[in-house]
Amino acid sequence: MSLNPSIIATNLTIGYDLASPIIQHFNAEIPSNQFVGVFGSNGAGKTTLLRSLLGLLKPLSGELTVLGNTPTCGDKRIGYMPQGIPNVQINISGRALLAATINGSRWGLPLISKKNQQTIDQVVAFVGAENLIDRPFMQLSGGERRRILLAQALLGNPQILLLDEPLANLDPHYQHVMIDLLARVQKKFGITLLLTAHDINPLMGVMTQVLYLAGGKAVIGNVDEVVNNTVLSNLYGSPIEVIHYQGRVFVMHSQTGQVENGVCG
Repeated sequence: MSLNPSIIATNLTIGYDLASPIIQHFNAEIPSNQFVGVFGSNGAGKTTLLRSLLGLLKPLSGELTVLGNTPTCGDKRIGYMPQGIPNVQINISGRALLAATINGSRWGLPLISKKNQQTIDQVVAFVGAENLIDRPFMQLSGGERRRILLAQALLGNPQILLLDEPLANLDPHYQHVMIDLLARVQKKFGITLLLTAHDINPLMGVMTQVLYLAGGKAVIGNVDEVVNNTVLSNLYGSPIEVIHYQGRVFVMHSQTGQVENGVCG
């Protein structure tokens, strides 16, 4: 592990009610410059974990440290892309959305400096959104909107990037386009990137670590350390079979036959 990890969880318990915590007694150190895939079924705590890292949800017990400090809402060192695509006025462009973010002003009324305009242009160019930025945001496709939202999350040169289901509802082609873009972002800027998803397969070639959540517990490590019968059976508290088939990985509940990541991109 890094001598200066980006994220440290010490006996961490998080959730909304101490009587029914979502993740309990989690211990981990996530070094800087990692691409971490966060997996688990609905309700396992993926979004809850991101909310805690953003300082929006305080731990029920234990300690959580992000970039050396207790998480604080509004920390500009952390970029965030939410799961939902925001609805904005039909005529608001992607550029106005980014200008509002960098200024903290209302959409449609941004007065940006030359320096800030250069910053926006640089981020837009890096995510390949030059031909999208002046079009109405609500008229873009889901994948195109996510490019704009990724640019928004990168404003301010964050050290940590949190992405909540950025691959959801994208067709397989655009999933791979987005993953390739995220991998380039992570490497170029040396960002610690945490990405929640349901299917591990599209991310197999880019992840450096896997964080798996189930049954109120969490385990982290490289893919082989985590995604295997023994570790996942212990995590779920029931028999789990990890099946490798035609270059893909499937996590199956042995008793029910349910495939955890059955919807594949």
